[in-house]
Amino acid sequence: MKIAVDGPAGAGKSTIARLIAERLGLRYLDTGAMYRAITLEALRRGVDTNDEAALMRVATSVDLNISFQGSSGNLVYLDEEDVTELIRQPNVTAHVSAVSSHKKVREFIVALQEQIGKQGSIVMDGRDIGTVVMPDADWKFFLEATVEERARRRKIELEAQGVPVDLSELQEQIRQRDHRDSTRDNSPLRKAKDAILVDTTSLSISEVVHRLLSLIKEDSSDVQVFRCRH
Repeated sequence: MKIAVDGPAGAGKSTIARLIAERLGLRYLDTGAMYRAITLEALRRGVDTNDEAALMRVATSVDLNISFQGSSGNLVYLDEEDVTELIRQPNVTAHVSAVSSHKKVREFIVALQEQIGKQGSIVMDGRDIGTVVMPDADWKFFLEATVEERARRRKIELEAQGVPVDLSELQEQIRQRDHRDSTRDNSPLRKAKDAILVDTTSLSISEVVHRLLSLIKEDSSDVQVFRCRH
């Protein structure tokens, strides 16, 4: 079984996809983490994120590994260094959209994602999973939420990490990223024609997970679905 979960930043797709994978006993891949890892390494090397050739040199020279950790999600390694937390830093978040917009970078990362998808059942989340990476996925979901709600969620996450943020600035950053992601030439953020749209604005994590699992269960009698514990 292959499940694609797409949507803009802050819609809850990573958390939801990870929990869906856990309930169904499938592998989970946060594809955005791969772009974040390349972005982190580029920033460390002082590479201009608008320089596609330089970014490709980074992508092809670093040893990027993703470890599947069940309920813990993915661990991300760069040259054997665990950068799982580092790739979530605000500076990486501010530049990842620019890095992922480059055609050659996306082609390189998508090829890796396609290889992972061919290795068996999996749940992937991102922005182009249902449209580009796994267009033949058994299930495609597109999660969305208002900018205000997504900014609120991000503020809670950052403050929990000890990072003070301004809510209005977060909202503007999200609007700008939405625009960049949806208007880029290469694999833009968009809902696949056969994807199921779910607005998570007023829903809890457990409610979204339950809704998606219920849909899957209705069409897959051989899938065992566990009660959400969150």
